[in-house]
Amino acid sequence: MSGQALGLVLFAAVLHASWNAMVRGGSDRALTLAGVAMAHGILGAVFIALSPPPAPESWPWLALSAVVHYVYYWLLFRAYREGDLSQVYPISRGMSPALVTLGVMVLIGETLTPAGFAGVALVSCGIGLLAFSARGRARAPLWFAVALGIMIAIYSVADGIGVRASNALLGYMGWLFLSEALIPAVVLGRRLRQRQRLDPRVLALGLLGGVFSVAAYGIALYVKTIAPIGAVSAVRESSVIIAALIGVFLFGERPAGLRLVAAGVVAIGVAALAIGG
Repeated sequence: MSGQALGLVLFAAVLHASWNAMVRGGSDRALTLAGVAMAHGILGAVFIALSPPPAPESWPWLALSAVVHYVYYWLLFRAYREGDLSQVYPISRGMSPALVTLGVMVLIGETLTPAGFAGVALVSCGIGLLAFSARGRARAPLWFAVALGIMIAIYSVADGIGVRASNALLGYMGWLFLSEALIPAVVLGRRLRQRQRLDPRVLALGLLGGVFSVAAYGIALYVKTIAPIGAVSAVRESSVIIAALIGVFLFGERPAGLRLVAAGVVAIGVAALAIGG
């Protein structure tokens, strides 16, 4: 993986951890997620207007990704309602590198060098330490986080293959993000029918998180066109370092020492992937 590709993916990781922290720390997570999806829908419509449509070969992968994203949103809401950022995020994001690498090996024959595989192993081990460092927590968030990891792996493989076949990065992103417009329609419609108050500050926070999410996802999709899909997905999981820092220092989640050491293991894995990916 080139230095330019590595830098872009790391920037995307910061953006991704930040919008997840916005959802976890929000006072109304359903409305925050509705704001995220609303921003996706708006920006998706803009991308569609600016780009030709994706090639027909990419539409099955786009449709699969869209369906999986709906399940992803529901799981994200449940996971952050019951679990810590530094517990849920590492598990869900940490499972995907190994699963994505296996998926692309089976589907398109893409593989990594030995150093790249070592990087995946280090990233996964470090994330595992982060994930299971929580003490005295219920097991329900763990299962939601595991399910999230599976969904992330599925849409990562689908989008990696789909965007390569699309010949239109913005067009692919546009239709994918526009497909999420049903989420804010359902949430906001339900709130209005029940005459519940809509806090504009929470919705604005979600919209900002959506912009961060689109930027992070768009950067990751672009880099997947110029670098190995498995390596991109694994390096992107360095966002767990940011999430761990936010969880420990902003949300007061513990134990701090073990989580920060584990984040360092992830960083070493990222370096190995940069060399061997």
